[in-house]
Amino acid sequence: MQNLGVRIDFHTHTVLSDGKLLPAGLIYEAAAREHAAIAITDHVDGSNLETVIASLKQFVNEQGASLPIKFIPGVEISYVGPKLIKRFAKKARKLGAKLIIVHGESPVEPVPKGTNRAALQLKGLVDILAHPGQISEEEAILAKVNTIYLELSARKGHRRGNRHVAKMAKQFGAKLLVNTDAHSEKDLITQKEALNIAISAGLKRAEAIKIIRDNPQELLKKI
Repeated sequence: MQNLGVRIDFHTHTVLSDGKLLPAGLIYEAAAREHAAIAITDHVDGSNLETVIASLKQFVNEQGASLPIKFIPGVEISYVGPKLIKRFAKKARKLGAKLIIVHGESPVEPVPKGTNRAALQLKGLVDILAHPGQISEEEAILAKVNTIYLELSARKGHRRGNRHVAKMAKQFGAKLLVNTDAHSEKDLITQKEALNIAISAGLKRAEAIKIIRDNPQELLKKI
């Protein structure tokens, strides 16, 4: 049996936005499910970006040394106009976010049109474009050139776009990740489940293994 590697999830939510658990609760639930690392990337906009990052920094200061697995404090910039994404990403990075996700143009949520393209232009600022839906060829090329990961989502609704995202990424050489967009412990998945999500998106088994085993390690090292 091929080595699937360790589970790393870069896209989750807590009570700091619309999730159900405190950061520590989600981290311990992930540890119980044999995750090696997890990022908390709560939704942020102009109303809460500073407070979310400040809360995660305080959490790290108070409990970071005692956590059972590696924790990455991040944000998901959500429902922000395309012209504002760069400013929000810069601010989040300056305040201490180690991982920046942009909420992509999902097939089930009406984020502003042009969000995908605006996010994918931000090399060195944006790390992941989440559930980007009907991403265009030009956008897939931008993801490749600017080394921004595209997400295959485990979340119901968002996963409707997985097959198209995988096709575009494969055609133009963009890198993929499988994330859960978890809002509770029930949303967390195993490596085998992540593999099945990648395969169901139309990828070959060897391609899927690279996405769930090698790509997360690569991004983790970069962070």
